[in-house]
Amino acid sequence: MARAVNVLVTGGNAGIGYFVAEQLAAAGATVALGSRDAAKAAAARAAILAGTPDATVRHVPLDLADLSSLKSSADAVGLDHLDAVVLNAGIALDTPPRRESVDGHELMFATNHLGHFALTHWLAPLLTGARIITTGSFAARSERLDLDDLQSMDAYDPKRTYGRSKLAQMSFGFELDRRLRAAGSTCRSIVVHPGGALDSLTPSRPGVHSRSAATRLLGLPAGLLLHGKDAGARPAVRAVLDPGVEGGQLLGPRQFGLRGAPRVEQPHTHMTDPRTGAALWEASRELTGVEPVLS
Repeated sequence: MARAVNVLVTGGNAGIGYFVAEQLAAAGATVALGSRDAAKAAAARAAILAGTPDATVRHVPLDLADLSSLKSSADAVGLDHLDAVVLNAGIALDTPPRRESVDGHELMFATNHLGHFALTHWLAPLLTGARIITTGSFAARSERLDLDDLQSMDAYDPKRTYGRSKLAQMSFGFELDRRLRAAGSTCRSIVVHPGGALDSLTPSRPGVHSRSAATRLLGLPAGLLLHGKDAGARPAVRAVLDPGVEGGQLLGPRQFGLRGAPRVEQPHTHMTDPRTGAALWEASRELTGVEPVLS
């Protein structure tokens, strides 16, 4: 895009989201950091300004696990339009027990998918002609959605539930593309994934991420197959800025989907299945009480 763009990055205060925000700000974008923690958002903003002093970065309070708060978050964006929103924020729980959001939904599914589904609805007035970029995960390749148990009530396994929540995000992104095309919308829905992004391969940023020399050295062998979160951010950044990127595409790292420069790749059929996407959409509409309708 030739002109400066306005972008909201959910989870822009840490991890891959931080580096998406940093790289977009360095490219001249006005960046809104969606974060539930004001102190962490302030630290992220300071780190971005340290590298790009003239950057325009603001904080938008955002708690994706609380559906009742999302309209207020959309109202707090403080911009007259968004050229893109990067649906990046997420959580990964490592151990049982199963946890629930304030709305009574399984926490990873609620945060990673349902919150973004509802947020897109509330952002709709700002998104005319915008790009909606959904961040999936390599973990989604080996999972399948259980449409009868989206809340992981049966035999809860944190790793599986996380993978399914990321698959739900990707299925949503592809289903959104189909609906935008059918409606003749000027918006585009693009799905990305960061590949294998490790903290040990990620450069330090004061107040945001710290990597010791020992950690860096220990992580070097992994660099043959994986990369850092700064590199993992590049598919999303390209999805925002590259005028050649089209709706319905999947962008990921070039080398085995794990590391390297971003490229367009062929999504697995279980991610793009229209029947699964439509069923997930309907379930998400029922669980959130809203649905994204974009012009």
